[in-house]
Amino acid sequence: MPIKKENRARYPKDWKKIADTIRERAGQVCEGSPAFPDCRAENGKPHPETGSKVVLTVAHLDHTPENCDADNLKAWCQRCHLVYDAKHHASNAAVTRALKKAAANPTIPLFEPNEELTI
Repeated sequence: MPIKKENRARYPKDWKKIADTIRERAGQVCEGSPAFPDCRAENGKPHPETGSKVVLTVAHLDHTPENCDADNLKAWCQRCHLVYDAKHHASNAAVTRALKKAAANPTIPLFEPNEELTI
């Protein structure tokens, strides 16, 4: 997954080396995610299920870029990474939409009184 410009500062300076180490640990194949535990799609080759070219990504299991402990990182194909992150992405998108709506009409409250925002 490409790193968003606004998140780059959250990654360590040696992120490329860390990510390369994780992909090497995995033998350049997907390590399998909770949704697809047996996935072993090979980096650079057609995905056995989707047919798209596999770009092996490195996922943070806790969604925290600062946490680069090897136990928190997995080498995943796009399918495994996107499915794993889907709930997290949906939550972030909901917050972004609410903020945009509030910015467009500041007289509408963003949240109900006493309502907590959870991400």
